Amino acid sequence: MALKIRVFKGDQRELATTVTIPGGVLKIASSLIPHKAAEALREQGVELKEIVKLSDNPDAHGDLIEIEDHQKNEKTVISLE
Repeated sequence: MALKIRVFKGDQRELATTVTIPGGVLKIASSLIPHKAAEALREQGVELKEIVKLSDNPDAHGDLIEIEDHQKNEKTVISLE
């Protein structure tokens, strides 16, 4: 299972960025995320530790979180696939 983070921009919601973190390295990768980035995710209600725990569950898959930033006209989708 992998963690996917997709960022869509513009009115057409064009895919601008995709980040894929394979499940096998998710625990290690989550500890490498800078503190400021982790804090920004926490402010949006995203707890990395909880996502890592959830990734161990074979029944957990699909979109977990959708964040819409109307000021930046972008949408971020975090999912387990």
